[in-house]
Amino acid sequence: MRGVCDAVERGRCAVTSDIRASSSARATYSNDDARQVVEALKSEPGPMLIALQALQQRYGYVDPDAVPLVAGILNVSRAEVYGVLTFYHDLRTVRAPRAVVRLCVAEACQAVGSRELRAHAEAVLGGPLGTTTADGIAIESVYCLGNCALGPAALVNGRLVGRVDAAALDRVLDSLRVEDQVL
Repeated sequence: MRGVCDAVERGRCAVTSDIRASSSARATYSNDDARQVVEALKSEPGPMLIALQALQQRYGYVDPDAVPLVAGILNVSRAEVYGVLTFYHDLRTVRAPRAVVRLCVAEACQAVGSRELRAHAEAVLGGPLGTTTADGIAIESVYCLGNCALGPAALVNGRLVGRVDAAALDRVLDSLRVEDQVL
């Protein structure tokens, strides 16, 4: 495998086409394959974050089995790898959901109904925020989306939505369930 990381740009790994090609289909995790990815990056400056990003790009998440593998190849402790993996919110240890709805729970949105919206979302999910539905929709909390004047606010697959109430949330969830594509 030729160099997996062509450049490091703003803390993100620009992964070569041989990784990109397989990441579109999201390869199934294998220690042998992951070892090749990490080995190719071990001489890069700051290789741990780059290696974790490359693994996530390849598999859609960083498999927990990769933690000791990365630690061994980079000659660091498993605790160090786990610390980096859990510090960065964009790194995942499970496959990413098909769609993500983030509800603002900051004070301005609380003042206009986000607590009730959160309770409704939890009732619909049958569990606390942070749960992913069986059909792959995750509903998470986020602190301040900067849309305070139009609260409660939500972020639906990166699209900002204002004045979200229970009915609007239900419509969003229904539309995500009906459509196979994400917004």
